[in-house]
Amino acid sequence: MSTPFFQVEKSLSDCNARAGKIVTDHSEILTPVFMPVGTQGTVKAIYQKTLETMPANIILGNTYHLYLRPGTDVIRDFGGLHKFMNWKNSILTDSGGYQVFSLKDLRKLTEEGAHFASHLDGSKHLFSPEKVCEIQRIIGSDIMMVLDECMEYPITMESALRSLELSEKWAKRSRKAFLETEPLYGHRQFQFGIGQGSVYPELRKMYAEKLVEIGFEGYAIGGLAVGEPAKMMYDMIDITNEILPKDKPRYLMGVGTPENILEAIERGVDMFDCVMPTRNARNGQLFTTYGKVNIRNAKYKYSHQLIDENIDSYASRNFTLGYLRHLMNTDEILGLMIASEHNIAFYLWLAKTAREKIISGEYRLWKSEMLERFKNEAE
Repeated sequence: MSTPFFQVEKSLSDCNARAGKIVTDHSEILTPVFMPVGTQGTVKAIYQKTLETMPANIILGNTYHLYLRPGTDVIRDFGGLHKFMNWKNSILTDSGGYQVFSLKDLRKLTEEGAHFASHLDGSKHLFSPEKVCEIQRIIGSDIMMVLDECMEYPITMESALRSLELSEKWAKRSRKAFLETEPLYGHRQFQFGIGQGSVYPELRKMYAEKLVEIGFEGYAIGGLAVGEPAKMMYDMIDITNEILPKDKPRYLMGVGTPENILEAIERGVDMFDCVMPTRNARNGQLFTTYGKVNIRNAKYKYSHQLIDENIDSYASRNFTLGYLRHLMNTDEILGLMIASEHNIAFYLWLAKTAREKIISGEYRLWKSEMLERFKNEAE
């Protein structure tokens, strides 16, 4: 008998936070989980071996970017993305839809799919639901996302409804393509639907119900953290999670700050991804257990304090704030590596500790304490 894909191991009575476990053929993923973003087959400035030792049991790849470079012919020749990048754990790939839709002047949406021009050379391409499924079969990701239309914010309710009608058709075709094709490399693949509806409660509820009716191995909440107020985002999460099955994983796409993640965990979200840890690291902002650190600040020039002794990573426990400030201010590549490793390690620590506090029944108290620490820059 095969191991279930997802199991809830502990739910809290005072909120919707839960601890669970996702099992793929590549790794066991304890939830809540933060998934480092490896857009082009790499989490920027971090070795794969470093990620494995943190440990990161799942990372993201980007269908749009990998399709353009190195191309599906190369990835297939190597036997999939796992072998191409020498990654032993799980991979989730988005549909590439967000990147296509961000090319506002280079794309056109029809019922057939998303027609777009490459941002690299202007060449013409089509992402249909079937094509996106095919690309993700070639990539060999453990979890693949359906093609949907990402809504801008703000958007009128009428436009949002039209968008949902298109996304529903694409979701049904995506599921059909998934069920009618087979994995290429001998390991199981799973498919998630993506909830949309902007900030309209009735649309979020309606579309979540439609996705559940189609039936997927997991469900994502998309189209949030795009400019709407945080409270509105949290309300949409609450509304969606009331509809989504309790025995399926819930993934909040592209979110977000540590505060966002803690609030979403309390509302029943299991999976997260965001470029913020590595992007902010490259710009000199660290996330630590004692607050945020803007490392270029002059007050750290003589600091002998280690980056964060509470975080179990080589970068966090072996370099001082003063040394890292020097590296960042002299544009040394090692500075980017240290800052990126630490921030990813912090986000992994945040999810891991949240899980521990859920299991011990102390989540809400711990969350309140952490939110206080994140309010200001660390002293």
